[in-house]
Amino acid sequence: MSILALTGIGELSTQDPELGVLHDAAMVVEAGRVAWVGPSRQAPAADTVYDLGGRAVVPGFVDSHSHLMFAGDRAEEFAARMTGTPYSAGGIRTTVAATRAASDEQLAANLGRLVDEMRRQGTTTVEVKSGYGLTVADEARALAIARHVTDETTFLGAHVVPPEHADDPAAYVDLVTGPMLEACAPHARWVDVFCERGAFDEDQARTILRAGAVKGLRGRLHANQLGPGPGVRLACELGLVAVDHCTYLSEEDVSALVETGTTATLLPGVEFSTRSPYPDARRLLDAGVHVAIASDCNPGSCYTSSMPLCIALAVREMGMSPAEALAAATTGGARALDRADVGHLGVGARADLVVLDAPSYLHLAYRPGVPLVAQTWVAGRRA
Repeated sequence: MSILALTGIGELSTQDPELGVLHDAAMVVEAGRVAWVGPSRQAPAADTVYDLGGRAVVPGFVDSHSHLMFAGDRAEEFAARMTGTPYSAGGIRTTVAATRAASDEQLAANLGRLVDEMRRQGTTTVEVKSGYGLTVADEARALAIARHVTDETTFLGAHVVPPEHADDPAAYVDLVTGPMLEACAPHARWVDVFCERGAFDEDQARTILRAGAVKGLRGRLHANQLGPGPGVRLACELGLVAVDHCTYLSEEDVSALVETGTTATLLPGVEFSTRSPYPDARRLLDAGVHVAIASDCNPGSCYTSSMPLCIALAVREMGMSPAEALAAATTGGARALDRADVGHLGVGARADLVVLDAPSYLHLAYRPGVPLVAQTWVAGRRA
């Protein structure tokens, strides 16, 4: 079995609490896993040695919230928002129409393009949701296609109520929890609900999440994005691993997140793209809440695939330090996906790493918009 040594690492941010940040470091990779980390001068012998020339290395980014299974775009909607039209959940239906009309080949090609785009920007683990088909067949095919690129697939049949069920939302909930769930569960790890005005209320969300749990799907939730609501406390009540958006939070919401350990996944690209208030990450971190950041890449409210951009926004707009933002994009995302094998570069972790054309991880926030990702490695191989 070939052993690889990565040497000449100017700064290695391991995100491992025992190792921390190392300088003039090396890493040994065996069978796709980190086998050793330490000073370059102490690196053990390896079959292949690759010198990174003093560049900084960070763990591969873990993007725990994305909507990549779609067709079409909504550039005109974005332009309207930038001239004063407020964002609402209703625009999702535009993408639903385009996605239903697309072939499997077209959906797979668009998914592959976006995953490659993410990979070039350092994302090595990505969660992908359905939610733009909203029929049994379209939701099932979306997840079956997504499963080819990631194990972190999420059934989001409860994204919005589609037009054909607008007069009978209860019948649509029955469809989601019945035939649609039955068809989608074999292709999914997670179940999600958009618990928000214009989408699904607390009782509907609870019903859908419980139905998913019966089928063995772990729960996630979109909540408290457009205004205060019950979603965050529902996520905590049900013991969900993560609840996403978390823009409008009461003291009771924050206390519930602390008490249950549910991760608050913040999506700063959405606020950037919708001119909405940013969530207060500083408040959450100071209270002891586990925080992740993710891209929420989707064609409507946030069409960016860049985790480096999200890191820069988290620092500039949400009160996070550069170290906290990097942790949220790596170990935070891994926690939101209940993964211990990614998001850090401790011994035993999957050797997913990003080589920066910079001397330090600080440059991710210091130099926003600059393409600093020089190399992305997945399981010890250059992607």
